[in-house]
Amino acid sequence: MSELSVNHLLGIKYVTKEDIDLIFETADHFKEVINRPIKKVPSLRDITIANLFFENSTRTRLSFELAEKRLSADVINFSAASSSVKKGETLIDTVNNILSMKVDMVVMRHPNPGAGVFLSRHVDASIVNAGDGAHEHPTQALLDSYSIREKLGEVQGKKVVIVGDILHSRVALSNIFALKLQGAEVKVCGPKTLIPKYIEKLGVVVETDLKKALEWCDVANMLRVQNERMEISYFPSTREYTQQFGVSKELLESLNKEIVIMHPGPINRGVEITSDVADSNQAIILDQVQNGVAVRMAVIYLLASKIKQ
Repeated sequence: MSELSVNHLLGIKYVTKEDIDLIFETADHFKEVINRPIKKVPSLRDITIANLFFENSTRTRLSFELAEKRLSADVINFSAASSSVKKGETLIDTVNNILSMKVDMVVMRHPNPGAGVFLSRHVDASIVNAGDGAHEHPTQALLDSYSIREKLGEVQGKKVVIVGDILHSRVALSNIFALKLQGAEVKVCGPKTLIPKYIEKLGVVVETDLKKALEWCDVANMLRVQNERMEISYFPSTREYTQQFGVSKELLESLNKEIVIMHPGPINRGVEITSDVADSNQAIILDQVQNGVAVRMAVIYLLASKIKQ
């Protein structure tokens, strides 16, 4: 397959296994580019990309911006936190204003689930969802799967546990879709109050005992507790959460095998994982960051090649 089956990347639930394979093959090529002395390719010299962030983001925004610049695209950055959106401008107005500047692609993070889908129906540009509320974060799931493939050879047949705040996590949902699509086994682990009631319908198993989950898995993806999305308290205290669901070096050393530790960041050190775990050889957290640029380059490049047709 030489092109994506979709014109936008709105969520993992809209893509095929073949799409993921193509993105990864393309990312392999770009990863080699990133490690050269001259890190740029002229692939998208005539493409203009607008980064619209209606929610704060540092790592995802920087990763996308770096990916776009490595491909030689023209980049417009738009932070809605400090823009006319505060003055009451609607999403459509904002985007139409940006599109009147002749933009080919929009990378958008928005607090409302489905914002990317809504946008894709109303504007004539390729849309990349950089996170919509607690719904999906497709490029994060792709870079997580890509990192597992790089470390363990393939994703199929691997056992992955996602630990932490599943309820508020778009990373968890996109990861479940991506891992299942590639043939991995998935469990989720966390306080009962932070696990959605219908999660098992997605083909995952709920495990409330962290030690059992870690004994079972090949990979543990540790999510942070998203305090900013919580209106009420979902567990008694951070200390109690850490005692039950935090990963320490002692816990890892008590297992009968070595597992891979991942984290989408930003890490609350000492809460979901201790510093000595985050900085250990078992953690591939910095690999995830580097792979994020290559995977985002691949997504942007493949979507842009459909615009050019």
